[in-house]
Amino acid sequence: MLIKIKNIIGIVLNPTGRVDVGLLILRVFTGYLMFTYHGLSKITAGPERWEGLGHSLTNLIGIDSFHVFFGFLASLSESFGSVLIATGFFTRISSFFLFFTMTVATLKKVFLGGAFELALVYGIICFVLIIAGSGKYSLDYYFFRKRERSF
Repeated sequence: MLIKIKNIIGIVLNPTGRVDVGLLILRVFTGYLMFTYHGLSKITAGPERWEGLGHSLTNLIGIDSFHVFFGFLASLSESFGSVLIATGFFTRISSFFLFFTMTVATLKKVFLGGAFELALVYGIICFVLIIAGSGKYSLDYYFFRKRERSF
């Protein structure tokens, strides 16, 4: 019994090789939750909803056009981008666009006096994925890892 407890403590305290598992869990759950609770409803809502989303950015930076375009991009990053993050395919690029979207959402909530914590947490997770990448258990690793050349 004591040996099992020591093994469990060793697994938790020894991060060697466990970072990739952590990145996998972070990517899959973040991508799933973002797609299910935010992305799907926004991408399928259509231009009326996209225009409202686009106003968040255009009002923030002082532009009075392209509302539907920017709203569509936000919807795309929250839907298709979150699926890419969950599968670990083009993770850094997808995380960058979702990070930008979450930054705008956080700023909007801060300036208008709303609850900004969820958008902030999603933004921080995306920032971590931009820095760390997708890890070994991802499509990025499978397709784009640098393989040793054999001559």
